Amino acid sequence: MPVDFLVVQSADQHALERHEILGEAGSDFLLVNLFRPPYGHPVSPEAIGELCEALSTRAGLGRRVGPRICRHAMAINVVDAGGTLDEVQALLGQKSPESPRPYLHPARSGLRAAIERVPSLRELNEVGPR
Repeated sequence: MPVDFLVVQSADQHALERHEILGEAGSDFLLVNLFRPPYGHPVSPEAIGELCEALSTRAGLGRRVGPRICRHAMAINVVDAGGTLDEVQALLGQKSPESPRPYLHPARSGLRAAIERVPSLRELNEVGPR
């Protein structure tokens, strides 16, 4: 799965911390428990949710940001950067071409641009009847 530099940087940091805490024995898993038992075991979905909640609070966000919201934001960012629905579908690992639709919301700037593309009444009168 393609990832951006922040994900790579975070994974590198996690790998360094994992090696410091677990030593050479380590673990074959990418995300492992480093700060609570069972150490070295895969991080559970609940732990990911708790981490997202803690980071949301730490960031001063008014609401909890969970993995689903992060997935949603990634899909929106891909579309805002010019990505197509089939690209979003592939990145999210979805089977149906319609699956990414709930993740997509037009950016306010895009809505403003769409309104500005509509000719004004004055412009229509200048062109004359079609």
